[in-house]
Amino acid sequence: MQRVHRFRVWPDVSLSLLVQLHSLALRTRPLSTLCFLLWSLAIATELSASEQEDCEQLLLTGQYQACIQASALAIEKKAYGSEWPLIKAQAELAVGQYAEAQQTINAGLKRYSWSLSLRYLAWQIYHLNNEHEAADAFLNSIHELASRSAWRYTDADSLVALGQASLQRGMDPGQVLETFFDRAIQEYPDQRAAWLSSGNLALAKHDYALANETFTAGLKQIPKDPDLLFGLSQALARSDSQRAAVLATEVLEINPRHIPARMMQVGRLIDSEQYKAAKTELNQILSINPHLASAWASLAAIAHFENRPSDETAYYWQALSHHDQNPHVDYLIGKTLSEHYRFSEGATYQKQALEKEEKYLPARIQLAQDQLRLGLEVSGWEHAQQAHNQDGYDTTIFNLLELKDQLARFRTLEDDSFIIRMEAREAAIYGEQVKALLHAAKQSLCQKYGLKLNQKITVEIFPDPDDFAVRTFGMPAVSGYLGVCFGKVITANSPASQADHPANWQSVLWHEFCHVVTLELTHNKMPRWISEGISVYEERQKNAYWGETMTPQYREMILQGETTPISQLSSAFMNPKSSLHIQFAYYQSSMVVEYLVRNFGLETVREILGDLQAGISINVAIERRTKILGELEAEYAVWLKQQALDFAPRADWSDQDLRPLLNDDTKRFDDWIREHPDHFRGLMAYATILSEENRTAELETTLKKLVEIYPEYTGADNAAQQLAQLYQNQKRFAEEQQILDEHARINPDALGVYQRLIELYQQQGDWSAVYQTARLAHAVNPLNQDTQLSLAIACTRLDRRQEAIQAYRAILALDPHNKAEIHYQIARLLKSENQQQAKRHTLIALEQAPRFRAAHLLLLELTTENTTPRSQRN
Repeated sequence: MQRVHRFRVWPDVSLSLLVQLHSLALRTRPLSTLCFLLWSLAIATELSASEQEDCEQLLLTGQYQACIQASALAIEKKAYGSEWPLIKAQAELAVGQYAEAQQTINAGLKRYSWSLSLRYLAWQIYHLNNEHEAADAFLNSIHELASRSAWRYTDADSLVALGQASLQRGMDPGQVLETFFDRAIQEYPDQRAAWLSSGNLALAKHDYALANETFTAGLKQIPKDPDLLFGLSQALARSDSQRAAVLATEVLEINPRHIPARMMQVGRLIDSEQYKAAKTELNQILSINPHLASAWASLAAIAHFENRPSDETAYYWQALSHHDQNPHVDYLIGKTLSEHYRFSEGATYQKQALEKEEKYLPARIQLAQDQLRLGLEVSGWEHAQQAHNQDGYDTTIFNLLELKDQLARFRTLEDDSFIIRMEAREAAIYGEQVKALLHAAKQSLCQKYGLKLNQKITVEIFPDPDDFAVRTFGMPAVSGYLGVCFGKVITANSPASQADHPANWQSVLWHEFCHVVTLELTHNKMPRWISEGISVYEERQKNAYWGETMTPQYREMILQGETTPISQLSSAFMNPKSSLHIQFAYYQSSMVVEYLVRNFGLETVREILGDLQAGISINVAIERRTKILGELEAEYAVWLKQQALDFAPRADWSDQDLRPLLNDDTKRFDDWIREHPDHFRGLMAYATILSEENRTAELETTLKKLVEIYPEYTGADNAAQQLAQLYQNQKRFAEEQQILDEHARINPDALGVYQRLIELYQQQGDWSAVYQTARLAHAVNPLNQDTQLSLAIACTRLDRRQEAIQAYRAILALDPHNKAEIHYQIARLLKSENQQQAKRHTLIALEQAPRFRAAHLLLLELTTENTTPRSQRN
């Protein structure tokens, strides 16, 4: 959301007018009387302000009953100030005393009928007591009062109340931000309400950068304010989760009863499928406020996940008991379901929210995203446009509609099974390969798991990672994902988006289509861990080196006890310590699936999926189909530990402190290596030193040793590629090729290895090997002109004419420097089967290179053939 630099809509009050009014007051009394009154007022104001600050601190630190008692006492003593009933009513709301809060606000309005802050709070309170018409009357009265006496409402609280009321009435958020909230901040920087309103508005519009800026600035003015700290935590949740968690902890240290912070903890527990812990936390929250709608809504969502429909209904109506037209209840339940891939059920709740309040924007936005993820594109885009028409400031919808324009320029490849959308150039280069891969996945995986897939699956591949993030998560700049499956819709990053670290796109699509199968089989009712585990497992079944496999880091984590029990595996995906830990979560999940298949058979996994579809929880389903979960976990842990112990058995993995060796003379390291000849990490460090000292003979020996004891290592610093580079530098090309051949077999992402092998094979004229290796390279990155050219030449030499034509056309799509040569080669290949097309490409070649002799000869040949009678042609 951008700030709009213009003041309008609400009348301003000039300082000169206030000065004139003050001067009038001074002239109505003798000076001595006036001085006495001012002195008395100052003393009373100082005492009142001090008491109010103490009472506000009770409110901010969660001492709600003490706050209610203190403010009630002040009101009973006739202490002046609309803040007293405001504070008391807020404390009563915090503990669910909605009827008492209404009495407090009514009494306050009898004395301070002009207070906009009291009226705005009354609007909220009356709704919580199911008096909706009266509530709306309060909202309308705010604008009526301000219209009659604008000069009166220039203090921070009034500006904030006016801004909040204006948002409820549909005023442009940018104008509200500047006209009310920014103005309150500029004129009253020490008033927390203005900072909170401005920051929360930015959060509501998903403008997290602006929210971060606002809450950070507010905390400089009002340090340690729990609500500002919580707002900053929300703003940072997507960009800096660790700091966000620290801030949330700080909030609860200041106010252990801070409801929003505790509800955020509940959200994290639900996300990681720790439903028992979430219910315990919700019960504690309800002990603070037994009528909290969001808490009951969360219980309803958990009941849905646990297949307790009667409880879900009971909790739902309990959430609505104090505000039966509250759209936030349906929105919150639906959003929680959608975050667990229950998009259909989530969309139903969003529709119910919109029935309660047609203009409830969060529900409209969520419904648009749900329907787009369900493949219901017409209605999904319609809801997105409606949301944008209602509010042009929401960044999620703005980004989605920008993406829609981008998608309109994509090329669509459609058949009976798939709707594939790709950027036009990429579709021309490898779109048919994508289609073929997806059909192979469908045939293999649907048959394996017994799924009859009758609906078309939408697959969208994005060359821009921000476009992928917007389509997938609703916002740009979300990294770390290669692909995502929603059930009937798959989104993926293309090789163009992966810069220097491309991944095998074929393994990505195989993985994501496996999600289609398992999500369809379970109606999206599956925990994340088993969904990811089956997909990674099936990657390895397709290719032993696809997916996650054991690494030295995983080995160490297993042996150090960092694995997560099967019953809690979904939690391993939430708030991981590092990117390594999230990858380890994928690996652990896949190994559980492998263990189940090995010991109980694939049919057992299929039966577990059937139980999930029926609404049975994963832990119960596993126990039904295998054995008592505790026993299974213990046996699995032993098996997994043995897998770690058996990993690269020729290598020495003992724990050794290498730091002294790295900082000492090389002689000492030489001696250490003789004592530890198979220590993998020691040899790796030693190889680095040998390379720096140019001790090539010893380096070769060390690298050979590393390949010998752990040939499957594919890390960026792997010994095989270092050894190949050493051989290349020494012009020992046969040995280089041998080591690269071995490494290419186990590393499906090794684009550089494939490209170097292609060079070596070309030099030898081994066109079959060039062809096979180029195809492997294209599974990583088909957008490279050099590998496409190598493939085209190899196909030509092997008489694979159609593939050669396709490769040359792919090169044209990549905008080569010498287009004339490419058109000429296509013309030569087309000559025997389509002379008209051959002639066209020849003419294009000559148009771009008029002196291209070979093209002239080809054109002459084509022209001669066209004019020769058929009876005279060979």
